[in-house]
Amino acid sequence: MTDSVSRKLARAALLHTNRALYAGLLRPLIFRQSAQDAHERMIRWLRWADSQAWLLPFVGMVRTLAFRSEAVTVGGVTLEAPLILAAGLVKGDGFDSEAAALDAVSSGRNIIPGWRVLPRLVGAVEFGSFTRWPRLGNPGTVVWRDVDTHSSQNRVGLRNPGARVAAVFLGARKDHLPPVFGINLAVSPGVDDPAEQTREIVESLAFFFEQGIKPDWITLNLSCPNTGDDPGSHQTIDGARLVCGAALDALGDIPLWVKLGPTLADEQYRALMAVFAEIGVRAVVATNTLPMSSPDDPGVQAGVGGGRLHTRAVEVAAALAGEKNVQNYTVDIVGCGGVQDGATYQDFARLGARAVQYWTAMIYRGPLAAALIAGEAGSQDKS
Repeated sequence: MTDSVSRKLARAALLHTNRALYAGLLRPLIFRQSAQDAHERMIRWLRWADSQAWLLPFVGMVRTLAFRSEAVTVGGVTLEAPLILAAGLVKGDGFDSEAAALDAVSSGRNIIPGWRVLPRLVGAVEFGSFTRWPRLGNPGTVVWRDVDTHSSQNRVGLRNPGARVAAVFLGARKDHLPPVFGINLAVSPGVDDPAEQTREIVESLAFFFEQGIKPDWITLNLSCPNTGDDPGSHQTIDGARLVCGAALDALGDIPLWVKLGPTLADEQYRALMAVFAEIGVRAVVATNTLPMSSPDDPGVQAGVGGGRLHTRAVEVAAALAGEKNVQNYTVDIVGCGGVQDGATYQDFARLGARAVQYWTAMIYRGPLAAALIAGEAGSQDKS
C-alpha cells in the first residue's frame, strides 16, 4: 500500500468520524442551546484554545490530514485549498472606545478569539471586518439559526476592537500569524461622506502596515447588512471607485478584493465590475448576507447566511461572472453564500469561481466543514 493510498484512507476515516460524531452527537447537544448561547460558548472556547500551546500542533495535524492537496490561485493569492473562512468570525471583541480596547490589550486579554487556533484548523481565514474605530455592536440577542433551511442570521453590528487596536494586537503576535490570511475592512456604518470613508480605510490600512502586518489580500466590505444602521451607499459606482482607488494606492503589491451585498440590480453589478477591472481590483466576493427581518422583531433587519442566501448569492455571482466573460475582465469571482456541501460548492465553481468562502457550514457540519465540502466537490468532479 503506497503512502498516497494510506493517506487517502486515513483522511476518509477522519472525515467519516467527524461527520458521524458531529451530526450524531455534538450538533444535537449544541442545538439544545439557543444560537446566541452557542455562539458565545464557541467564542469562549476559541479564546481558551488560542492560549493552549500543546493543542496547536495537534490541531495542525488534523488539518493536514483532513484536507487533500488542492492549491489554487485566486485574486492574486495562492491558497492551499479553495475554501476560505469568511470574515465575521475572527474579528474580536467590541469596545466603546479605542482607549478601552488598548487597555484590554495591555492587560493581556485575547481580544480576537480564534486568531491562532482557527487558521491551524481550517487553513485560510479572513480576519475582520475591522472598522477604523471600535464598535460595541448591537445589544441583546443578535444571532439566530433556522435549522430547516440550514441558515443563520445575525445583526452583530460589526462588533470589533477597531483597526488600530486590532493591528496592535496582531502586530505583537505576527510571528504566530498563519502563512496565508486576509484582512477585511469596512467603513463605519453611518459614515456617508466619501472623503471620510476614504480616510477611514486608508488610516486602517496604515495601522496594520505600521505594525509590520502584511496580509496576502485585503477585502473591502462594501455591504454590512448586519449592523442595522448601514446607509446602503457604499456600493455606488462613484463611492466604490473612490474608496477602492485610495485603497489600491496604499496597498502597493497586496491584492485588493471587494465584498458586495446581494441586493443590487444586475446593471449595478455589471457597472461595478467595469470599475473594478479598470482600477485593478483582483477579486469580488459574492456575496455578503441578505438583509431580512429578524426572528425577534419584524421591524429590525438582520443578515441571513447559509441556505436561504444561496440561490441569490449564486445569481449575483452569475451576473458578475457573465460580465467578466463578456468583457474579458481579469477580476476573479469568489463565491460566498450557503456553501455547505459539494453541490453548493459546485454551483459557484461552474460559474468559474476558483475559491469560495463559508461560515454557516461550520454550524451545521462542524469544525471540519471545509474539508468535507472539498472532498465532496472533488468526488463530484470525478463522477
